[in-house]
Amino acid sequence: MSGMWPLAIGARSVVTAFGLGTEALRAALRERRTGLAPCAFPGAPEGIWAGEVPGLEDATPPPELAAYDCRNNRIAELALRADSFAEAVARARETYGADRIAVVVGTSTAGIEATERAYARRDAGAAGLPADFNYSHTHDLFALPGYLAARLGLNGPALAVSTACTSGARAVMEAAALISAGVVDAALAGGVDSLCRLTLHGFNSLELLSRGACRPCAGDRDGIVIGEAAGLLLLEKPERAAPGSVLLLGGGASSDGHHMSSPHPDGLGAVGAMRAALSAAGLGVGDIDYINLHGTGTRANDAMEDRAVHHLFGDAVPCSSTKGWTGHTLGASGAIEAVIASLCVEEGLVPGCLNVAAPDPEFRADVAAGGNRAKPVRRVLSNSFGFGGSNCALVVGRAA
Repeated sequence: MSGMWPLAIGARSVVTAFGLGTEALRAALRERRTGLAPCAFPGAPEGIWAGEVPGLEDATPPPELAAYDCRNNRIAELALRADSFAEAVARARETYGADRIAVVVGTSTAGIEATERAYARRDAGAAGLPADFNYSHTHDLFALPGYLAARLGLNGPALAVSTACTSGARAVMEAAALISAGVVDAALAGGVDSLCRLTLHGFNSLELLSRGACRPCAGDRDGIVIGEAAGLLLLEKPERAAPGSVLLLGGGASSDGHHMSSPHPDGLGAVGAMRAALSAAGLGVGDIDYINLHGTGTRANDAMEDRAVHHLFGDAVPCSSTKGWTGHTLGASGAIEAVIASLCVEEGLVPGCLNVAAPDPEFRADVAAGGNRAKPVRRVLSNSFGFGGSNCALVVGRAA
């Protein structure tokens, strides 16, 4: 393994369309129950589906942090309340000190929805947005790590990562680098993204949105279902890990810059990221038991990823996409799916693509569909790919 890896996962938290916590997500995976539904978000395109987080009306920030109040930070607040995550960070702060814990989180939307609402209530003919609108604490990319650091009383480095749909996974890698370099002893890492009209209409204008439940890897797949979510990990040095616990074993990234919004058709950047992740973890292709695909449900992405996976693994390793459960949560997806990977290890579970009876007959990799598979899972490779040719892969599992 490289000097950056492995890392202990001291705590984890998720907020998805299933609500708060990893146990809600674990149950949904077992029961093959989707969190997606016809989109009720105000101003959304007609006929689309979405994965909306419930309970945001009760997730206001503490009064002293009211300036940070926006949809994205409310989802982050729910993640702090779930899975006793804030309490775990408080214990880490006592152990390491507030200045020895970093906050490194990814987002692609940040608080755009707050700006949309401010724009809607501006005075007719006004030159700017309402005077009470606080851009820096809501829409700005740094609003998310700024809120988390303030809410948790942390004074270490605080960074925002925005690399499209790899943001959450890339944030995990950046946090690992800070720990490896000795800048900090621990890091809160992950991603948070929220629904907004700009995102929904933007993907709709690209003709990438499904008109029903997401069907990744299906022969008749017709696009993405956008979700919102938060996935947070407390990363620590490996000696802090409990015996037999699931670790973050490695990560790899690449940037092929093939096209602004389309992946390289042969998946060259994807192959590079997967190879780098395996190398960082000190593993070969035969050491992986399951591959969590990026698997968005678009024609181009899923076909590219099948070619990339088959190039490295042939049909020897089962793979699937879990976006039929959560939707594509954009900048949060890499972190959410790292948590899903850890659940697959704990459960001995390969979750077959939801809403898919059988994979695309042209696919050559071993795509699980039609039901879950029960099998020993020690290590999972989890892929994230983004617009602009950003590619990232994480390896989650138990040490040899």
